[in-house]
Amino acid sequence: MTAAWRQFFTYNKYAQITARAIRNSLKEEGRVAAEKRGQTSVRYQEWKEGKGGQQVLLSDVQK
Repeated sequence: MTAAWRQFFTYNKYAQITARAIRNSLKEEGRVAAEKRGQTSVRYQEWKEGKGGQQVLLSDVQK
């Protein structure tokens, strides 16, 4: 028998919804710590001739 959520959501969407529900059920200090862990950042660095160039934080570029 297939889980009921599979009719409506992909697994990633299901995991996102359940994680948000769990974070919202935590006390304030636990919720804030969990939200900080959930943030991600991506850096980009171009390499030429074996040397790394300047690192660019992509979330800053989008702002």
